[in-house]
Amino acid sequence: MSCTGSIRPPPEFLTRPCSIEALRWRAEWIRMETIRQIAGAGLGHYSSVFSAAELLAVLYYRTLRLDPSNPQWPGRDKFLLGKGHIGVGLWPILADLGYFPAAWLDDFGQMDAPLTDHPVMRQVPGVDFSSGSLGHNLSVGVGMCLASRFRGGDDRTFVLLGDGELHEGQVWEAAMAASHYKLGNLVAIVDANGSSADGPTSDVMNIEPVAGRFEAFGWRAIEMDGHDVSRIVEVLDDLPDARTAVPTVIVARTLKGKGVSFMEAAPREWHLGFLGPDDRQRAENEIRSRMR
Repeated sequence: MSCTGSIRPPPEFLTRPCSIEALRWRAEWIRMETIRQIAGAGLGHYSSVFSAAELLAVLYYRTLRLDPSNPQWPGRDKFLLGKGHIGVGLWPILADLGYFPAAWLDDFGQMDAPLTDHPVMRQVPGVDFSSGSLGHNLSVGVGMCLASRFRGGDDRTFVLLGDGELHEGQVWEAAMAASHYKLGNLVAIVDANGSSADGPTSDVMNIEPVAGRFEAFGWRAIEMDGHDVSRIVEVLDDLPDARTAVPTVIVARTLKGKGVSFMEAAPREWHLGFLGPDDRQRAENEIRSRMR
């Protein structure tokens, strides 16, 4: 695998914040880059990245207030990846924005390489907290929002959660605390693809109605199609001021394996796997057809 094989965006898609058209392209690019990195690592999480591709694209190329030249800038928006197993989808974004050299992508998943399956904050610039064990990041987000309040900041903390992650009790302790402390600077986004490593979330432990449960804890809840870029932009552009008193949860209804038909049909098989040459070609052809 070589960085030279990476697909580069058209020049008009390089300006941040990106247009709707550019964001759609970026989501497909995230899928392509995920396939490319896993090809070198020999194993990885495809379908979980693909359900979140549009969310990551809009967050990083439009919404988040960032300064890649100063990753520890206190006034930046923070992003916490609760579903840490999709780190492979985050790495090309951070490299593209200039947090670290693109050559690092060549070594994804290799022994002693900085880019691992799950983000490690002490190894990679641009990672605000390490993740892997599910359920912790919303609690960390609560702490970050309290710290920002004490500093008098107007930054936000965004936490991307998997819906299977909502089976963890710590998530609901954090939800209760966020409401109690009136953290309007906290935004949770649930990648509600209906699937976990153990099976459909409705079978493993029913979590519906997700929005209703957060509302019961005192949150402002919004449901949306997590693959509709225009709608994602509308929702994130219209967030209340960070100094308001009510935390926001966005329940993004998504499809695990989105964008590759055979993964959509069998999402659990591609939760952790490896594409052989023929399947890789099929997947890339489907994605490329939407990037023209």
